[in-house]
Amino acid sequence: MTETRRLFGTDGVRGVANIYPMTGEVALQLGRALAYVIKTSPGKDSIVVGKDTRLSGYLLEYAITAGICSMGVDVFLLGPLPTPGIAFITSSMRADAGVVISASHNPYQDNGIKFFSGDGFKLPDEIEAHIEKLMTDPGVEEARPTATDIGQAFRIDDARGRYISFLKSTFPKDLDLDGLKIVVDCAHGATYKVAPEVLEELGADLITVGVRPNGKNINYKCGSTYPEVTAKLVQRHRADLGLAFDGDGDRVIMVDHQGQVVDGDHIMAICAQNLLSRGKLRRKTVVGTVMSNLGLEVALKDLGCRLLRTTVGDRYVVEAMLRGGYNLGGEQSGHLVFLDHTTTGDGILTALQLLAVMLRENQPLAELSRVMQDFPQILINLRVKERRDLQTLPEARQALQAAEKRLGARGRLLVRYSGTEPLLRIMVEGDNDQEIQRVGQDLAQSLEKLLS
Repeated sequence: MTETRRLFGTDGVRGVANIYPMTGEVALQLGRALAYVIKTSPGKDSIVVGKDTRLSGYLLEYAITAGICSMGVDVFLLGPLPTPGIAFITSSMRADAGVVISASHNPYQDNGIKFFSGDGFKLPDEIEAHIEKLMTDPGVEEARPTATDIGQAFRIDDARGRYISFLKSTFPKDLDLDGLKIVVDCAHGATYKVAPEVLEELGADLITVGVRPNGKNINYKCGSTYPEVTAKLVQRHRADLGLAFDGDGDRVIMVDHQGQVVDGDHIMAICAQNLLSRGKLRRKTVVGTVMSNLGLEVALKDLGCRLLRTTVGDRYVVEAMLRGGYNLGGEQSGHLVFLDHTTTGDGILTALQLLAVMLRENQPLAELSRVMQDFPQILINLRVKERRDLQTLPEARQALQAAEKRLGARGRLLVRYSGTEPLLRIMVEGDNDQEIQRVGQDLAQSLEKLLS
């Protein structure tokens, strides 16, 4: 029988820090179970542990380290580093697994734990389910070593430098950023040192914001979920563009010199066009999710390539890329994956790839982003007390059917629960802005009565 996941969502275990499941006790159990899974030989195995800048990171870091060491596995502690940096260090140090302690774009009160395999890819659902089962398996308790077989923890002081060197190596050696003025919003998160250092070393003139984390201000009215902050600064300083990262640095939202937001769909379209022109877009395919705007699908078709959609979650994008042999994929939210360079979404690397296109084409971001025209789309988030199956509620089924009938062949409706927050997400898309607004609001009101 296939094991099911209860703790893990689309991006690890997540919740309010110090409340189940984001407690020190659970973190210890997760660390112990992960170590049990990867320990395949009598010798010392190792696991990399990194985090973002949240206050609760210390609590969870020490707890999960204790669990790992209790199983005879060593820990390499990286401190605050972007999620893709932790994946990179895991692979480059030939560790057996990596642990990221972060709740991404969530507020500071939340935290999360997600795992990477030794090759830098996120663990598949079935292994996460197996880890959950092992958390309460008596056999894991009995396997704990003693004396000199207990694991040790080591600080890796040059992790940031290693990651910076890697990022710079992905930028074309014949290009630099001299003369470009860039606004960079690091959301007081894990990119607060890495992103400015990379861009400055490549020659950019920076205006920085969100680079003074205090443990409580991560993502607070800044970063990729508040791109309007970056947009105002771009216009005020007459910058060439702006980059807004999220708390753990695996996504980026951009702003052109006119202050217009450029999301992940547009970035994918720009990069796909460039790769295609150079004969480097594998199988002429881009992997997106069901949330990607219909405009991306149309733009790619016009370019002579196609969009392959997956369920929401960058792990599912990567899995589809690996299965099909594709090298570009991502999400509308700004997670982009360039498999020619890395194994997971990387906001800084994405920014560098887009900057390289701007320089190669000698075009501003505003001009490049015209490759794609958005279809009108609205996103509505409803806070829910519990995730009830909408198909088991007659009133919900009727409301959904009515909305789809109103949209007809001219639109698209997607309703799903968030994998990381207690939210029901409603996406309505079509060729008539006023109509999708009405459809979305009517559906939201109907569902809110049932779920709140």
